[in-house]
Amino acid sequence: MAILCGIDIIEIERLKKSILEREGFTRRVFTDREIEYCESRNVVKFESYAARFAGKEAVLKALGTGLADGIEWKHIEILNNEKGKPYVVLTKKALERFNELGGKSIDISLSHCAAYAVAYAVMDT
Repeated sequence: MAILCGIDIIEIERLKKSILEREGFTRRVFTDREIEYCESRNVVKFESYAARFAGKEAVLKALGTGLADGIEWKHIEILNNEKGKPYVVLTKKALERFNELGGKSIDISLSHCAAYAVAYAVMDT
């Protein structure tokens, strides 16, 4: 058994600029359900996008791959349960890598303030 982890921090303004200025960025990085959630957050939507982006990066680090071996942004989805707790849904190549590592569970914590968003992922193998 091993515990694998990943952490990431991002400047919210930097991600906001990417969303507003890079055509197709949002659809390339986020799933429909993530977009729906973030857009529903109104005045803190960019903070929500940034937290999920950091979450995806943290999961990639826990998987030990980054964006390699066919893993794409949308293969990692960060959703919230009915109580608001974030959780990770892996698909395609990200799920394959998780299974290769003998993954049993993956937990994630997201947070943000006015300038930064941070995420921490812990995977049990």
